[in-house]
Amino acid sequence: MDLRNIAIIAHVDHGKTTLVDELLKQSGTYRENQATTERAMDSNDLERERGITILAKATSVEWKGTRINIVDTPGHADFGGEVERILSMVDGVVLLVDAAEGPMPQTKFVTSKALALGLRPIVVLNKVDKPDAEPDRALDECFDLFANLGASDEQLDFPSLYASGRSGWADADLDGPRKDLSALFDLVVQHVPAPAQVARRNEPFRMLATTLGADPFIGRILTGRIESGTVKAGQTVKALNRDGTLVEQFRVKDVLAFRGLTQQSIPVGEAGDIVSLAGMAKATVADTVCDPAVEEAIPAQPIDPPTITVTFGINDSPLAGRDGKKVQSRVIRDRLMKEAETNVAIKVSDTPGGEAFEVAGRGELQMGVLIENMRREGFELSISRPQVLFRDEGGQRLEPVEEVTIDVDDDYSGTVIEKITGTRKGDLVEMKPAGAGKTRIIAHVPSRGLIGYHGEFLTDTRGTGVLNRVFHDWAPYKGPIPGRRQGVLISMEDGEAVAYAIWNLEDRGRFFISPQEKVYQGMILGEHSRDNDLEVNPLKGKKLTNVRASGNDEAVRLTPPIKMSLEEAIAYIDDDELVEVTPNAIRLRKRFLDPHERKRAARAAS
Repeated sequence: MDLRNIAIIAHVDHGKTTLVDELLKQSGTYRENQATTERAMDSNDLERERGITILAKATSVEWKGTRINIVDTPGHADFGGEVERILSMVDGVVLLVDAAEGPMPQTKFVTSKALALGLRPIVVLNKVDKPDAEPDRALDECFDLFANLGASDEQLDFPSLYASGRSGWADADLDGPRKDLSALFDLVVQHVPAPAQVARRNEPFRMLATTLGADPFIGRILTGRIESGTVKAGQTVKALNRDGTLVEQFRVKDVLAFRGLTQQSIPVGEAGDIVSLAGMAKATVADTVCDPAVEEAIPAQPIDPPTITVTFGINDSPLAGRDGKKVQSRVIRDRLMKEAETNVAIKVSDTPGGEAFEVAGRGELQMGVLIENMRREGFELSISRPQVLFRDEGGQRLEPVEEVTIDVDDDYSGTVIEKITGTRKGDLVEMKPAGAGKTRIIAHVPSRGLIGYHGEFLTDTRGTGVLNRVFHDWAPYKGPIPGRRQGVLISMEDGEAVAYAIWNLEDRGRFFISPQEKVYQGMILGEHSRDNDLEVNPLKGKKLTNVRASGNDEAVRLTPPIKMSLEEAIAYIDDDELVEVTPNAIRLRKRFLDPHERKRAARAAS
């Protein structure tokens, strides 16, 4: 059977996963009466809730006698560790661009990787039926983007289609019949070359592992494209790392391939096909799995270095162990090590004392997803503020800088520019109109300056702004960046908060807690209206007397508390504070709960 391997790349929310759903339906992958879910490729709960793809996934469809393996890639740069390696498995990419928004930063990030590998993209202008769609402008912007990224003449001569993934059609002309996606299937078969590896069927078996998974029944699974030869269950193979050193020798337990949405065992995996192997104990991503006779590893993409680090510790607050079942440092360590095995963009290291672990990764979103997954599994954790990783080169201290692209209403552009270039030490690169009453701002901002900025940005733009960020480069250290300007209100007692006490303290600041909520000494209850921390008593009830008078018993009316999401809480805290995360609660607290210890630590720090 003829074979094609393609990846679908796009910015977050441009409709990749929805389009793949339609491709599956129209290729006959689903039976007529089969119950299907929307966005079948986003199988993880968090992916469905947030509407983003976090893990790369593959599927395959058959079209007129050709098998097409399709890989759906994440659009977020935080999960970019997946994207680069996946592109090395395919021979073509379908670049999906929203006809209204045009190419966006993550589009640029993924496209630059695809062009560097010599892939020739097919551009699909999606959502052309939106009222504000401008497909011709978006197409011109794609051409300019390719040219700026140094595309070859062959890559610049790309075919394009107009489409609506939700309505399930794609046509070469904007005024075409709008019936189905057959134009896209046909174009993939014509434009994307068959894998060159097919010709190397008779050579010894070699495969580069690009993603790592785990199955509860068969253990570790490595997925990749077979570069040469064939592989079947029971065969003995070995794994080499990037330097060509032997990692392990093992027997292949099972060979799985994607057929529709499921993985099925196949008798033989042949050169050019994308398959998963089971049976290894140590082999991981970027290793070469090969015949024992092969001596050289396949060149693999180096993995981008982590840029931020967060400390995961045990929960040692007075309320520890009430919600979660998994509270010991040993259990937390095992879970983090398991995550580091399957997620190559994460590095885990022990801290002195063994009660906490440093987790280094790509960004706040990636960390937020990991913590959210752990709390749903029943873990209790205390999380520190994210710290940026620095690098020393030639006696100079370098820090990571991100390219930020912001689309904002003209009225708010002044505030945004002032915040980004002033307090957050960014450099403005470009500013241009982006459609009716909107401005597009592009700036290079230190990663430190972006920690906690997103919430503030949404407030500044009344929720209408769109901010996207992607790692740009390492640059010389830009000096201190001011953190949170307000102090916090700290509880001085353990117990249940009382409405009357909160009502009396409302002129001191804004609260994060509601009445009857459990509090403890050292817990952060709210934000102080001034720049210093203030200890308050949230348990102080009303003194009862025998005297009754009109006006004495006025109803207590409270301002609703501020409820923070996990990412907002982690970005809000200062270096001497922690976020306590349990399956049912997110609380902010001081690192040292005792006020005397806090004073000692502050003196030592200054």
